[in-house]
Amino acid sequence: MRRELLARLPYAERVIVPERQAPRAGLQPLLEARSIAIVGASSRPGSFGNALLREVVGGGFAGPVYPVNPRYREVMGLRAFRSLAELPEPADLALLAIGAERVTAQLRAAAEAATPAAVVYAGMSGGGDAQLREIASAAGLVVCGSNCMGFLNLERTLRACAYGQPRELRPGPVAFISHSGSAFSAVAHNGRAVRFNVVVSAGTELAVTLDRYADYALSLPSTRAIGLFMETSRDPAGLRHVLRRAAEQDVPVVCLKVGKNARSRQFVATHSGAMAGEDAAYDAVFDAYGVLRVADLDEMMDTLELMTVGRRPGPGNLAAVTDSGGERALLTDLAAAAGVTFAEVGQGTLARLREIVSPSLVPDNPLDAWDALEGAEQVFAGALLALHDDPAVCAVALCADLTAEELADAPYTKVVLEVQAAASKPVLVVCHVSSAVDQDAAARLREAGVPVLEGTRSGLAAVRHAQAYRDARARPRPEPAAVDPAVTRRWRARLASRPALSVTESFQLLSDYGIPVVPTLAASSAQQAVAAGERIGWPVVLKTAAADVAHKSDAGGVRLGLAGPGPLAAAYAEMARALGPHVTVSRSAEPGVELALGIVRDPQFGPLVMAGAGGVLVELLADRAFALPPLDAGRAGAMLGNLKAGRLLGGFRTVPPCDVTAVASAIVRLSALAADVGDLVSGLDINPLIAGPTGCVAVDVLVRLD
Repeated sequence: MRRELLARLPYAERVIVPERQAPRAGLQPLLEARSIAIVGASSRPGSFGNALLREVVGGGFAGPVYPVNPRYREVMGLRAFRSLAELPEPADLALLAIGAERVTAQLRAAAEAATPAAVVYAGMSGGGDAQLREIASAAGLVVCGSNCMGFLNLERTLRACAYGQPRELRPGPVAFISHSGSAFSAVAHNGRAVRFNVVVSAGTELAVTLDRYADYALSLPSTRAIGLFMETSRDPAGLRHVLRRAAEQDVPVVCLKVGKNARSRQFVATHSGAMAGEDAAYDAVFDAYGVLRVADLDEMMDTLELMTVGRRPGPGNLAAVTDSGGERALLTDLAAAAGVTFAEVGQGTLARLREIVSPSLVPDNPLDAWDALEGAEQVFAGALLALHDDPAVCAVALCADLTAEELADAPYTKVVLEVQAAASKPVLVVCHVSSAVDQDAAARLREAGVPVLEGTRSGLAAVRHAQAYRDARARPRPEPAAVDPAVTRRWRARLASRPALSVTESFQLLSDYGIPVVPTLAASSAQQAVAAGERIGWPVVLKTAAADVAHKSDAGGVRLGLAGPGPLAAAYAEMARALGPHVTVSRSAEPGVELALGIVRDPQFGPLVMAGAGGVLVELLADRAFALPPLDAGRAGAMLGNLKAGRLLGGFRTVPPCDVTAVASAIVRLSALAADVGDLVSGLDINPLIAGPTGCVAVDVLVRLD
């Protein structure tokens, strides 16, 4: 029944996600273990087995802990056992604190002892991971790792990690799952208000992929945001499932996805044994589900803090108050680079500011408010509140250095706390020099619900992410463009039969999905070409239809502006001699802006819609945007807005403005085609699609089948 229902959906929503256990129940033996066996536990200081036991016990774990090591009768006051089989009852979780050469045997022993979960810390070589995966799969073992640092479940006082973590860690609203062990540890050691319920080092994901940990986090009532450090997705359908679920639950997902270029993808492959997918596909998936993609870990931490500490921004843009003309200029420069817009405040707000600040200062946003020898607190508080009250403002920031010198008698702390108490919108502090932040002052502000963002660039990026998340939440879910079911059935049957599509068939495919095309007829003789020209109407364009010619213009396979039978017959004779008799004759299109549209089938995420610069510039400029189908007009328009070539659509010098609505409609219709039949084509290229003041038209198309 489930598959029958799925079959009625467009391809993009027809991805089969395996039936799952409830995510919390599925990972409960691992992340909520009630008893732990530590294989390789040791009394020797400095050993991995000793450090792991100290973390488990010292972290406050309340359940039974069983050291397993045949060389000891007792470890740290706990009775030791020779093997997992000798335990008085099966432990929920086996921590394998042993070298790679012993892991396979001990994981098999865990399976035989009916232990439901394990952590494999060692990195395996050769076919080691494959063997472990077979053991885990056969026994239904839930395994974290291999090549990982373990995990922390701070709500359960469970620290399955041998690397020393701060004892004062308190549980909080963020789940962090990482493919990087170093990032796992660094994030756990952060000295700010970002607190975690679970922190997981996923390693090579033998049995549990990153998306399943995130799915577990979404089942916890405490989770208000999820941070991901991702190298690749080993379960793309599972990733889409959890991102959809996070969007439905209004839980922001903040992702640092590495492997953007060929060199970094090579490092990812070497490190984890899995090639990273093409970066554009991840951007498309992240955009579809409102994932906030960050550039580095500082941006990750600022964004997680802003999304979980205090209020979220509503409509409008940012307002800021600084205490330095130079740093205001820095703030403005970096805001432009980050894509953050400062609110255009009203005349009433400017009048209020004029009454508050020194006559030597110009009321503006951002505002430099520093010119008072006395009464600075009143000036800064009044200015922040005046900006806060403007309806064009979504959040107000004090952008200043929280240094000990400037916090004498804590004026900035007092100012911000006063504003926070009176505010209904987000109030935040952006510090320019992260290493100079007075942590005591920052802690006081954070306790009051004021995010303290530690870096101008990363802080502004966090603001942009918060606004992007707000906007993503406001977007309606895209509905596929209406397509006659008979059209879908007919084309799925035709494409599944696998013979290559002729040029005229390819144009018909576009036309059936509502994409405007130039009238085109096939010909294989001069007489047929002339008859086609008479039928279509002059002038016409003659193109070779030779299957082995990829770039028609480069091969001399295109003749433009043929205005009658004589020029067409002559052009045909020359082209037939060089490239063969098979051609197409098309009506000439009016000149305009040349774009390229297409469908690419990503090996991980399936069909994606592409829009970019067209004509001969498509490869030279590499000006492209990708999106996950289906799309609506708003998202199609956003794709065009992200293109350099998109600027031409608004008109440039002698080029008149184009009908952008028509171009966006063509993208929407192409996305419906991708959703319906994209799984049956390896690629589809429309190049060029010519856009003009009265619409757009596809003048060339290539459909590639497997």
